[in-house]
Amino acid sequence: MTTGARRCFLGVDVGGTFTDVVLGDSDGRMAIAKVTTTSDDPREGVALGVAEVLASEDVDPAEVVRLVHGTTLATNVILQRTGSDLAFVTTAGFGDMALLGREFRQEDDRFNLFFGTPSPPVPRHRTFEVRERVDGQGKVLLSPDPVEVGAVAEQVASSGATAVAICLLHAYAMPAHERDVAEACRSALGKDAFVVTSSEVWPELREYERAMTTIMCAYVGPIMNRYLAGLGERLRSIGVVCPIEVMESSGGVMSASLASRRPVYTIESGGAAGVIAAGAVGRLIGAGRVISFDMGGTTAKTGVVREGVPDISHDFHVGGAGSASGRRAGSGFPLKIPVVDMAEVGAGGGSIASVDSGGRLRVGPRSSGSLPGPACYGRGGSEPTVTDANLILGYLHPGELSGGVSLSVDLARKALEPVAAGLELDVVSAARAVHDVANAEMAAAIRVVTVQRGIDPRDFVLVSFGGAGPMHAAELADTFGIDQVVVPRAAGVASAVGLIGSDLAVERVRTRIVPLDAVDTDEIEGLFVELEREATSELGVADGAEATVTRSVDVRYRGQAHQLIVPVPAGHVRPGTLAEIRDAFAHRYRDAYGIDRSAPTELVNLRLRLVRRVEKVEPSADGSPEVDPASAQAGHRPVCFTRSEYVDTPVHAWATLASGWRQPGPAIVEGTDTTVVVPPGFGVETDRWRNLTLRRDGSEPGGSG
Repeated sequence: MTTGARRCFLGVDVGGTFTDVVLGDSDGRMAIAKVTTTSDDPREGVALGVAEVLASEDVDPAEVVRLVHGTTLATNVILQRTGSDLAFVTTAGFGDMALLGREFRQEDDRFNLFFGTPSPPVPRHRTFEVRERVDGQGKVLLSPDPVEVGAVAEQVASSGATAVAICLLHAYAMPAHERDVAEACRSALGKDAFVVTSSEVWPELREYERAMTTIMCAYVGPIMNRYLAGLGERLRSIGVVCPIEVMESSGGVMSASLASRRPVYTIESGGAAGVIAAGAVGRLIGAGRVISFDMGGTTAKTGVVREGVPDISHDFHVGGAGSASGRRAGSGFPLKIPVVDMAEVGAGGGSIASVDSGGRLRVGPRSSGSLPGPACYGRGGSEPTVTDANLILGYLHPGELSGGVSLSVDLARKALEPVAAGLELDVVSAARAVHDVANAEMAAAIRVVTVQRGIDPRDFVLVSFGGAGPMHAAELADTFGIDQVVVPRAAGVASAVGLIGSDLAVERVRTRIVPLDAVDTDEIEGLFVELEREATSELGVADGAEATVTRSVDVRYRGQAHQLIVPVPAGHVRPGTLAEIRDAFAHRYRDAYGIDRSAPTELVNLRLRLVRRVEKVEPSADGSPEVDPASAQAGHRPVCFTRSEYVDTPVHAWATLASGWRQPGPAIVEGTDTTVVVPPGFGVETDRWRNLTLRRDGSEPGGSG
C-alpha cells in the first residue's frame, strides 16, 4: 500500500482453525494475514493477525477507520454449554415451557431406544413465575402485583444468576409488564447483571420460540460483553482505536455495543459474511444468481444469493440433531431472528475420517481443529482428515502452507493407514474415498438450499472460497450440472473480505394479527414509521446519511399456523397496497406449495430492515501486464483424479497469472491462502480482477444473469 493520508479497513474472521485478517483501503488494494486460531482466547489470534498485517504493509494503526469482526463466539458458547448462570422469568403456569420444547427424533435418533431431548441452558430451579396475563391483542387481563414482582426479583438475585431472560405471555403485544419485571431484577441484581426482555430482543408471536431466543441472548450476553471489551483493549494496545463492528446473522453489520446487548443476533456471524462475499463476487462478474460454497477447516457452508440479495430465514435452529444446521424444525433450540438461509455440514479440511463397526466410512463432524490439526501438520495429530487425504492425492503441495503450517505426506499416509485397512483398500484409494465422502456431505448441503427450496442449481454460478473449498468446487459443480465455478482472488480469506464489504443494518419486527380486509392502513403505516424510528435510533443514522428501508409483512390464510413473508410496495400504505400484498402472497403460496387457494387472508407480522451505507473496499481491476503462460507455470506434480491413478499435472502460481490467462484441465493453481483444483473436463481462466473461472468443457463464457 502507498504511504500518505488514507482510510483503511480491517476485516477479521475467526474460524475453527485459522483467523483471517484482511486489510483494505478505499482504492481497492488489499493485504491479508492468516494466523492459527487461539481457541483458548480468540482475541490473542485477532490481535496477532491485525498487528502482522499492519506491519507487513507499513500502515499506521491510526489510519484504520473501520474494523468489522465475524465471530463464532455465540454459537460456540451455546454448543459447548459454557454460557452464563442464567435465570428465566415467565408468566405463571408457563415455567415448564423451556423444558418441554418441540424436540422430536431426527436421522439416526429415530431408531435410538435411549433418545433424550437436550436440556435447555436454564435449569428448572432458576425458572421463576410472575402472576400476570395479557391476551394476544395486548389487552391486560391481570396486572402484576409490584410486591410479588419485587419478591421474584429477590429470588432471582439469591439464586446466583448473573443473567436474566424475561419472556411473558403475549409481551410482543404489550411489553409494559416485562419492563416492570426487568426494572425490578436490575435493582435486585445490580448494574453488572445482564437482564434482557423478549420485547427488546425479538417481539414476535410464538411463545416458545420467543422465549428461547431471549434465553439464548441472556446465556451468551455476559460472555460477549467481556469478549468485545477485552478485544477493544487489545486492539487499542497496538494502536487501533476505531470502533469495532460485528457481522450479524442476516448479512449486515452492527455496532459492538448493539452486539453486546443482543449477542444472539451474531449466531451465524462468520457464515453470513461468506455469503455476502459471494454475492459481491456475483455483482462484480455480472452473475445475478450465485450459490455460495465456503469450506474451511471445520465446516462447509452454502447459501443462495439472487440479484445481490441473500435468501433470509426467520426460523433458525442451533444445537440440533445431525450435521446440518439451520432450518431443522423440531431439532435444537429455535431462534426467531433473521439469518442468512444457509446449510452447514461438519465437513471441513480438518474433519476426521473413520470407519465404524459396520465398515462404513464416516467423515466429520468431529474435527482436528487448529491444534493439533490434521496429522500432516506434524503438531501431534494422529487421526486422518480431509486435508491428509487431499495431500496424498496431490492436490496440496508438501511443505510450507499459509499460517506457518508445514505439510508432510509421510505423516498423512501413516494416519490414513487404519482407514485403508478398515476399508480393505490401499492408502491412495482410501484417500480418494475420504475425498468423495466429504464431497457427498457438502453436496447434501447444496441440495438443502437449492433443490429442497425448489431452486434449479444449474441456473446458478458456484462461487467457492475458504481454505479448502476450491479443491472440491469443480467436482461439486459437476454433481449438480453447474457449468461455471468462480474462485475469487483471496479466496482463502473471502469471509473476511465480505466483512469489509458490508453495510450497517438492523431489522425490527412487530406482531399485528388482523384480517387483511380489515386492516387500518393508517395504523399499519404508523407502525412501520415507528419501526423505522427504532431502527434509526439503533443504527445511529445521521441526517443526510445514505440509508435504505425495506418493508415486508407476514401473511397467511386464516386458520393456518404459519405464514409467508411478502414484500410491501414502496410508499405510504394505502388500500391499493393491500391488494398488491394479497396478490403477492397468493403467488408466493403457489410457488411454495403448488396450490391455488381462494380463502380469507390475515396479516401476522410487520418487518422493517434499515441498511446504512458506509464507505467500504471496492475491488480494483488488475493492471498487471500480460505474461507468457509458460512463465506462470510453477512445475508439475502427480495428482490423482480417479480411484488410484496419478496424472502428471501442471501447477501454476496464482500470483503470476495475468488477466485473460487460460489453461485446460487438469491443472492446479496455487495461491497464498488456497489451492484450486481444475479436474479433467474443466478449463480455467483469469478475469480482469484476477478471479479464477472454471468452466466445464463445452460451456459458454459469461455469468448467469
